[in-house]
Amino acid sequence: MRGPMRLSPYLSLLRNNPAFGRLYAAQLASFAGDWFATVALLGMALEMTGSSTVAAGVLALQTGGFAAASPLAGIIADRLDRRKLLVAVDLARVPVALAFLLARGPDTLWIAFVAVALLAIGAAIFEPTSSASLPNLVEPEDLPSANVLIGSAWGTMLALGAALGGLVAVTLGRDAAFVINALSFAVSALLIIGIRRPLQLPREPGHQPSGGITDAIATAIRFARSRRTVAAFLLTKTSFGFGTGIVALLAIFGRDVFGAGDAGIGILFAARGLGALIGPFVARSAMGTDDRGLIRGIGWSFVALTMAYALFPLAPGIAVAAVLVFVAHCGGGAQWSLSTLGLQRATPDAIRGRVFSVDYGLVTLAIALSTLLAGLLADAVAPQPAVWTMVGLVAIAGGAWFAFSRHALAEAAAALDSQDR
Repeated sequence: MRGPMRLSPYLSLLRNNPAFGRLYAAQLASFAGDWFATVALLGMALEMTGSSTVAAGVLALQTGGFAAASPLAGIIADRLDRRKLLVAVDLARVPVALAFLLARGPDTLWIAFVAVALLAIGAAIFEPTSSASLPNLVEPEDLPSANVLIGSAWGTMLALGAALGGLVAVTLGRDAAFVINALSFAVSALLIIGIRRPLQLPREPGHQPSGGITDAIATAIRFARSRRTVAAFLLTKTSFGFGTGIVALLAIFGRDVFGAGDAGIGILFAARGLGALIGPFVARSAMGTDDRGLIRGIGWSFVALTMAYALFPLAPGIAVAAVLVFVAHCGGGAQWSLSTLGLQRATPDAIRGRVFSVDYGLVTLAIALSTLLAGLLADAVAPQPAVWTMVGLVAIAGGAWFAFSRHALAEAAAALDSQDR
């Protein structure tokens, strides 16, 4: 175990590296808008249809669209100017986000679904490009701290965005939440325009990535197959993803099981975000940043997620449920940050976009399938058994990851011993 968590490295990084600060602020802005819109959209879908499956379909479209576009996104991230690409994606998402305003009833709900899918495609380009860019914005010794901050940005804005999104949806109406989402992408674009440091290394003539989607996937798989630790990091998020259909059920528990309406959805999603915010900081402080510490931290993250969600359906009220969601997503946030750091350090810049697009594509595909299954189970049986089914799936996937990662842990230990000599 390491020493207590210290904030000074993070504050120093933000103060001394304006380029990184802009990317971090851009992530905060766009994530905040996303969660304002998601809480309002889930409440609207449940109100218009009364169907858990339809509500789950919203989240499944977010993750499924992301998964479908990810392989192509990796090629683009390694081929084009990453700063211009991030700005273009943000600006393109502004009018798409405003399309939610056109969904006024069950007969026009399809417009919101199309907009969700298009925003997911935009996110599929933005997120791997941002992750691939990060090692070029900071010094190698600052990468662990930068990764924790970027990883926690999602949780920070889920906590604030979901809580405020529920409040805005109740007080100002859902349209206000949708407009805020659109504005967040414009703010993100303005921040990224001001980044002056290059987001990728210069490419030598003739070394631009070529080929199509199949080649992009093959490149990432070949790289991972030759290194056990890289493969373990690449499979981490996907293993978690098999059980995260539980997240779709949070809307049902918040609105219907606990009877708290859109505000209840916001509370549970805010607890999820707070866990995802705190988890990366705790994991960094407790486990360290060498590959061996990263793998052990991921293992403990599996334990936290499965135990907390196994107890979640037994919660007597929304307050206890929120605490359990917080603990579960401390694990979820930690594993995301730890596995991302491992991949960033191990992957050359020339293929980093493709590796991250495969990483994100696999996890979002797993989440999409898990989310659809959770929604179907909630309609067919009840929300409580649906949660336990998802817990069982993530426990099985986690057990398989544990078995595989034993070899990766030995490889990481051998590499560390070699460095010490």
